[in-house]
Amino acid sequence: MVEIKERLARVQLLIEEAAKRSGRPAKEITLVAVTKGVPPERVLEAKEAGLRLFGENRIQEAKEKIPKVVDPAVEWHLVGHLQSNKVSDALSLFSLIHSVDSVRLAERISRESEQRGRVTPALLEVNISGEPQKYGFLPEAIYTAIDAIKDFPGIRISGLMGMAPNDPDKEKKREAFKKLRNLFSVCRSFKGERLEMKYLSMGMSGDFETAIEEGSNMVRLGRILFG
Repeated sequence: MVEIKERLARVQLLIEEAAKRSGRPAKEITLVAVTKGVPPERVLEAKEAGLRLFGENRIQEAKEKIPKVVDPAVEWHLVGHLQSNKVSDALSLFSLIHSVDSVRLAERISRESEQRGRVTPALLEVNISGEPQKYGFLPEAIYTAIDAIKDFPGIRISGLMGMAPNDPDKEKKREAFKKLRNLFSVCRSFKGERLEMKYLSMGMSGDFETAIEEGSNMVRLGRILFG
């Protein structure tokens, strides 16, 4: 418990300093604690330390873990890749899906959400790194994708998500984050009943400070919190 409290306090300080450098208050930055490989007991410790928003990468792990962390104050996000045949499970487990990477997947989420009488908030994933192994819409295709998805009745586009290249060069990461921030800025001017560009989700344990400096308002942190 002490370890997680200390790690969280350090992370909150780093977020505050990065937010200040970007000219924003730290309260504008949403922290998603990513619990991939973290047992339920440690998630509960993190909750006691003050964390309330958790992210999972894999559906199967989430199905086993989430029922063991029963608390109405806790919210779960899916931050990993979502296969279309796992949409039903995802809708049962998560309040926000970060990784919508195709119009077809968005349509599937919308259709199944309608059947449940709900509208599911989701972020559109953009492949800002250019790496073929990463998922996401190509940057030049995101406007067309939004135009196709924004009128689907069972999904709400709540922002964009992206990952920096797997490269030690900090400036390459910064350029990728700038690219997504610029796309986000344009997308915020779009209009639609189920279109609210609220979240710019970028930044993980190794690069979240740079991401915040470049405009991120949602970071996904695992290793730096849980070791």
